[in-house]
Amino acid sequence: MASHPESSSMPTPVTPAGRDGLEAIIARPDRAVLAFDFDGTLAPIVPDPEQARAHPDAVPALAALAPRVASVAVVTGRPAGVAVRHGGFAGVPGLEHLVVLGHYGAERWDAVTGTVQAPAPHPGVAEARAELPGFLDSIGAWQGTWIEEKGRAVAVHTRRAQDPQAAFEALREPLAELATRHGLIVEPGRMVLELRPPGMDKGVALGEYVRDVGAESVMYCGDDLGDLPAFAAVEKLRSDGVPGLLVCSGSNEVTELSDRADLVVDGPEGVVRLLAALATELAS
Repeated sequence: MASHPESSSMPTPVTPAGRDGLEAIIARPDRAVLAFDFDGTLAPIVPDPEQARAHPDAVPALAALAPRVASVAVVTGRPAGVAVRHGGFAGVPGLEHLVVLGHYGAERWDAVTGTVQAPAPHPGVAEARAELPGFLDSIGAWQGTWIEEKGRAVAVHTRRAQDPQAAFEALREPLAELATRHGLIVEPGRMVLELRPPGMDKGVALGEYVRDVGAESVMYCGDDLGDLPAFAAVEKLRSDGVPGLLVCSGSNEVTELSDRADLVVDGPEGVVRLLAALATELAS
C-alpha cells in the first residue's frame, strides 16, 4: 500500500482540495487520469515551436507511471500527430494506452492503434490563413511576428518581436475581429495568438475524456492561458465529487494559472520531478 504523500519526496499541494486530489490518486491509481499540456509542461518553451521537444526525462517518467493508472493523456492545441512526433510518444513500452487529444480535443491519437481520428476541418481556418499575411501588413504588424500553420488552426507569434508583449497586445483586437469574420475565435497564449474554431477547448476535451474513462480522480498539469478551461473542468469535476489536482508548470508569464493551481512546479523540469516522485510513491 502506498504511503502518505508527505512521507516521500512528493511535494504537498497548498490547498485542501489539491491534497484530497493527490490522496485519491495515490489511494486508487487504477481509477486515476493523469493529463498534461505539451508545450511549457512536458516540453520547454522555445522560440521556434517546430524545435520543441519533450523534456528528455518526460517520456521515461510517463512510461513508469502509465501502467499504474487508468490513463495518461496529453491535451494540446497542437495537431495530435505533431505532438506525438515532438514528444516521441509512439512505440514506447509502458505507453501502449497513451492518448493525445490534439487541437483542443478535435483530434485524438491512440497509441494502441497509432492513428489519428478527426472531423473535417473548419473552412474558416483556411480562409483566415490565406488572409493573414496581407492583413498583418495592412495593420503595420510589428516586425518579428510570424505565422505558424497548425492544420486546424493558425497562430501568430510575437516572441521574436523587438517588444514581444507590446506586439501581442497590439494584435489582440485586430486578430479577434479577423477571427470573427471567419467564424473563429482567438486563443491567447504565451506570446502567441491562435485563431481556431469555437466549441472545443481543453476543458471540454478533458471533461469528456475523464467521463469516458470513468475516472474517480484526475490530475491536470498546464502552463498557459489555454489551460485555464482544463483547470475549470477539474474544478467542476471536484464539485461533482471527483477529486482532482491542479498543477501549474511554473511561469512568471501566466500568473492566472499559478494563482489557481494547487501545486506550482518549476517548469517541465519540475513536472518531471513530480512524475518521478509519484511513480516512486505508487511503487512503494
